[in-house]
Amino acid sequence: MKTRKRMKIIAICIFLSMLALILRLADIQMIHTESFTDRNINLIEESVGQRTQEVMIDDGRGRFADRNGSPLGHEQEAKLVLFPFLNKIDWPISKLSAIVNVPGFKVERLLEEADKPLLLGSKEGFELNESAIKEINDLEIPGVFAIYQQTKKKGQAADHYIGITGENAEVLREKYPEKKNLSSKTQIGITGLEKAFDEFLLPDAETKLMYHVDGDGNPLFGINVKYIADANPFYPVSVKTTIDSSMQDMANHVMNRYNVKKGGIVLLDAETSEVLAMVSKPEMNRSEHETYANLMLTPIAPGSVFKTVIAAAGIENGIDKNRIYDCSLNMYGEPDEENDKGNLNLERSFAQSCNNTFTSIANELMEKDPDTIDEYAGKLGLTEKAGWSGPVYHYEDFKQFPEEKNPHLWGDKTDKTAERAIAQTAIGQKNVRVTPLSVANMMAAIARGGEKKQVKIADSILYKNGTTMFKFPDKEPESDNISPYTAAKLQHLLRLVVTDQEGTGRRFQSLPFEVSGKSGTAETGKGTVHKWFAGFFPSHQPKYAMVVVELDTHSAQSSANSIFYDMANELARLENAATR
Repeated sequence: MKTRKRMKIIAICIFLSMLALILRLADIQMIHTESFTDRNINLIEESVGQRTQEVMIDDGRGRFADRNGSPLGHEQEAKLVLFPFLNKIDWPISKLSAIVNVPGFKVERLLEEADKPLLLGSKEGFELNESAIKEINDLEIPGVFAIYQQTKKKGQAADHYIGITGENAEVLREKYPEKKNLSSKTQIGITGLEKAFDEFLLPDAETKLMYHVDGDGNPLFGINVKYIADANPFYPVSVKTTIDSSMQDMANHVMNRYNVKKGGIVLLDAETSEVLAMVSKPEMNRSEHETYANLMLTPIAPGSVFKTVIAAAGIENGIDKNRIYDCSLNMYGEPDEENDKGNLNLERSFAQSCNNTFTSIANELMEKDPDTIDEYAGKLGLTEKAGWSGPVYHYEDFKQFPEEKNPHLWGDKTDKTAERAIAQTAIGQKNVRVTPLSVANMMAAIARGGEKKQVKIADSILYKNGTTMFKFPDKEPESDNISPYTAAKLQHLLRLVVTDQEGTGRRFQSLPFEVSGKSGTAETGKGTVHKWFAGFFPSHQPKYAMVVVELDTHSAQSSANSIFYDMANELARLENAATR
């Protein structure tokens, strides 16, 4: 009896052990094959990866193009692909050497050191043109290919507005649970347009060269390399942006010329409010998260640029343009011997940026209506996000600038009744924070006669075959505009900033374009300032609206005006070259 009982216990233990083993195998092979352990390991991918080697030609993610269809962010580079198993077979290396003009012994040495497929381009001394690519592939040597590979474009300063991608299997599954075909290594958008358009850009299939190997790296199933390509005629899609590559390069070069550490440029088409170029400094460094922020979408104290709002409020509320203001006084109406500009009317006060004029106007208007500054800042587009937003397929509120931050004017409602707080607000200090993008859009609206538009950086989404998937329409914000009369008066004031012999923008008188604009200096409270120049040109037939801002600099050392000058000058040259 004891022996039978002992055998029964042993049998039950064996059964339970076998059951546990079966359940474990089922868990591995059927249940958690794509998310094994708390590290979410994809066992299928790892299994395939152990017995294959591959060369990624294109990950299948959608791309970006400028307004003329030229690639942004990425470009195709000709590469020679050599698989390591070539070391184990006889192949006509001399024929390849003659085509690529590289000694055979150098190719052999590279293969001896290789434990994975080699991709050899110009950096390694392999310059391939269209003819060489055809000759190499016509040789039909197993393990030898000439391809065009998608590589990241350098020197275009596009990371901030195009954005970056990265791998995150957990976020991928959480964000797109219905897309079971996506690899855990699929890149997803982290910032910029990559983030905004992520769902449209996700890959349908990869394009790659692949072969199977044994444990020693020797080829299985012969030496046939498998070419896997995406045959879908519609995907991947591309996003056609409004960016002009030549102007983008120009903006980046000018910023680098002046070695700007922190700041940027926004250049808009004055007629459409489309982004032609955008640069943010410091450049993005993937290892430094603080560099990810696009400062052109970040609210910043605008300084005297904000006087444009007070001028608009004064004009529409009937302030006498001939009234004389004492510009020997500071913003609080106290004597200011260091900045004594004498007695000036509204026009010359704007040109010379007299603080007392605009703090006086602001306090008078706010006493009658404490929402006056908010109202006219709103009419000029400074109280709302400037970027395009609206319905796109199942997105009810798709945003082209997902990282654009909300502007704000006041820290506390009580500030609207405090003279000193109103004075500081009127000259763009205190709690006033607006984005360079919205300031550029304000200048474009004034140039158009007061009509506001949302800023676009994407024109359309295109299928792989070039047909249009979605076209982004022009959109006007729902808030009111300034009147055409007020816009005309502001155009005149902004032009006087340049033409007045004491104007803060008089340097721009020598430009080929007639410039209208406003300078700004905002104190940071840390011994440094934010320097601005915002405007549009040519003054009589505006084509461009532009903002240049240099942050956390010393006023005497700022290059903001010089950068604006050089950009306008080079745009004039570009215009002249186009008309020849």
